[in-house]
Amino acid sequence: MKIALVDSGIGLLAAGAALRRLRPDADLVLSSDPDGMPWGPRTPADLTEHALACARAAAAHRPDALVVACNTASVHALPALRSELEPHVPVIGTVPAIKPAAARGGRIAIWATPATTGSAYQRGLIQDFGDGAHVTEVPCPGLADAVESADEAAIDAAVAAAAALTPRDVRAVVLGCTHYELVAGRIRDAVGRPGGPPVALYGSAEAFAVQALRRLGALSEIRTGGDGTGSLTVLLAARTAVLPAVAARYAEGRLRAAAVGLPA
Repeated sequence: MKIALVDSGIGLLAAGAALRRLRPDADLVLSSDPDGMPWGPRTPADLTEHALACARAAAAHRPDALVVACNTASVHALPALRSELEPHVPVIGTVPAIKPAAARGGRIAIWATPATTGSAYQRGLIQDFGDGAHVTEVPCPGLADAVESADEAAIDAAVAAAAALTPRDVRAVVLGCTHYELVAGRIRDAVGRPGGPPVALYGSAEAFAVQALRRLGALSEIRTGGDGTGSLTVLLAARTAVLPAVAARYAEGRLRAAAVGLPA
């Protein structure tokens, strides 16, 4: 079984790590666009072309499914990707985990890129899946870029700025960008209140990893634990490469590297 993942940058590591935990034997193809990152500020048409280029490069490796591990690309490029690849290759998009966060009860916040925050797409998700919860949309300018470059000072500054915009009484924070899942611990620390109840974080990597396995009829064959035997193919702007060195700065990147025998 081979699963491809597409994103502008290393945000796909979170989904890759989730798939590796669920199916250590799965072969993974990671296709990203470092020359075109970030995708968020691009026009929908331009973003779609970049996402299609990544998907076509991945499709050349004949995956059984393709995961669009990017919220912004899922908003704008999913129809074009599905039109080109399906039904031969199922395409799984990313949706922020608003529904499970709202089900928890209490006030929630959604951290997302400025391009996604306040968008009709996100407002629609809140209306459809927010279950009447009081939702605060929090823009996080620069956070995805800082995570991509593992710039510690910039990550801290961006997280602190977003935390300052997050109401003190939130019970849950939805991570509306896959890059943010790589620094979930820092976000949890930043929004936690001394003496208050813990704030739950809701990412989407695990959910769409499960969805990919479900689409392939492999959900009943989860094989957590043990050594990973699946191969790894890394494509950077359609060129075969190795994981960027910056990936090893994150637990998900180290897990991915260790699982396939690459230097960590």
